[in-house]
Amino acid sequence: MPRVLMPLAPGFEEIEALAVVDILRRAGVEVVVAGTAKDTKNSLIKGKCAIKVAPDEPLEGLTAKGFDMIVLPGGKDGTDNLRGDLRIRDLLKDFSNQGKYIAAICAAPTVLKDASLTEGRTITCHPSVINELIDANVIEDRVVVDDKLITSQGPGTALEFAFKLVEILVSKEKAEEVNQGVLARL
Repeated sequence: MPRVLMPLAPGFEEIEALAVVDILRRAGVEVVVAGTAKDTKNSLIKGKCAIKVAPDEPLEGLTAKGFDMIVLPGGKDGTDNLRGDLRIRDLLKDFSNQGKYIAAICAAPTVLKDASLTEGRTITCHPSVINELIDANVIEDRVVVDDKLITSQGPGTALEFAFKLVEILVSKEKAEEVNQGVLARL
């Protein structure tokens, strides 16, 4: 069974995080939501729209070992918090060095830039952060796959993004099977 790590920081965009976790879990993918807050075991992570989520475990001590992919949700404050957390940068470099999948949506590709993972790559992102990603070839597609780097534009593309991750981690057939119950327009 594929395993995915999703770091969750205060201010995360709920649709981008929860839709992805939901679709991946429906497809049989194990998703570990790891809270970045210092006292994650006893606290909830509050999203952009004040939805509070209980992480599965704290981020502290996690590495790329045992995971197939890392997924970063966006949201301005959530992205800023991910960018300010050196553990995230270290994790991204660890995933990259091990040749594992890295995915980011909305403003989160800027976190990839901070980890030196976007130079010369073809990506997409939320229009509000395009100017920060001048080292990359940013295109306006809703979901972009460049080898093991997967990016998407924002909350409105979250389901497409999630189903692309299922295709990559499991199969196109599994994505189609899961969508029979979801009815997303893909």
